[in-house]
Amino acid sequence: MSGTENLYPENQDIWFERIMDEYGDRLTKLSYNYTKDWNSAEDIVQDVFITCYKQYEKIDKIVSFKAWIFRITINKCKDLLKSSIFKRVVTNSNLLTLTKSSELSPEMAIMKSGEEEFLSACVLELPIKYREVITLYYYEELSIEEISEILKINRNTIKTRLNRARMKLKALLERWRYDGERT
Repeated sequence: MSGTENLYPENQDIWFERIMDEYGDRLTKLSYNYTKDWNSAEDIVQDVFITCYKQYEKIDKIVSFKAWIFRITINKCKDLLKSSIFKRVVTNSNLLTLTKSSELSPEMAIMKSGEEEFLSACVLELPIKYREVITLYYYEELSIEEISEILKINRNTIKTRLNRARMKLKALLERWRYDGERT
């Protein structure tokens, strides 16, 4: 994060407010891409910010703050997805039926309101390993190298996943348009 140095160690509260402003929405969207649930995404981001606040004294040792905070967020998302309570509550609840039914939740209705939102809905249909690289590359505008560092995956694997994700997105877009859901 640019400017972290001049806020450390004088004022932790200003620094904390600044990272919340700078990363709050982005991390919530990233979390939503994993969980497909706004409440879970918001909870994860709160947990990430608590971790940041607790790690304030060590912040000067972090080489890339952006990579660090994204990695924490992704790990917390993956932990939640692995948890048995998430599997029982979310997959057995009406949340999935709402997102797949013709009657959309308010969040999904907003996402489908325009072309950009339509593409976002298609991205959410991708398997998580493709969704995460698309999100980090196109939405967060991270380089292949940065994504490799965040996900701890080889650069060539990132490139392969990006190519496969693009092909899957293209097929999804064509199928949805062909089915008449979107013209």
